[in-house]
Amino acid sequence: MTSGAALPRTLVAGVGNIFLGDDGFGVEAARALAGEALPEAVEVADIGIRGVHLAYQLLDGYDTLVVLDATARGAEPGTLYVIDAAEPGSRRPPDAVALDGHRMSPDAVLALLGTLCAGTGAVPPRRTLVVGCEPATVEEGIGLSPPVAAAVPGAVRLVRELLGEAVGGEAVARPGHTSLPPLRRAP
Repeated sequence: MTSGAALPRTLVAGVGNIFLGDDGFGVEAARALAGEALPEAVEVADIGIRGVHLAYQLLDGYDTLVVLDATARGAEPGTLYVIDAAEPGSRRPPDAVALDGHRMSPDAVLALLGTLCAGTGAVPPRRTLVVGCEPATVEEGIGLSPPVAAAVPGAVRLVRELLGEAVGGEAVARPGHTSLPPLRRAP
């Protein structure tokens, strides 16, 4: 029986290009997560390179956005990061180039979302987290490198832990948790 109060909605979005090696990490992690039993108010989407689609989907009203993406920060390939997009310095300003729906970084998607919300009166997600994985290669080719492929199950566990936090459960994500690949909370 439900109490009638709507649960805060969470969208987990896997982004990246599966034709560029480890850039497909977000898509592969989203596919793995989609096979898991998740709370009712959580949606998992394979966004791939459709950044504009993600921005418009967020107009439907989500409290939390978790983006799964390859994130080059200089660590060993396969290292997982949790980046809070609200933290100062966590987001780079989008490049001043023409809008390209197939080459939009999460930063560009969030900038577009801000513009769309201002124009429509919609509210962006209250919280945006990025679960990133250090890539080994983003050269042309299908398939993840071994260290990034090995990080996918750890990313799924990490997202499940973050979802517990996002939907009101007990927070259990810990830097350096031994059952996960190397984890860095990004500064």
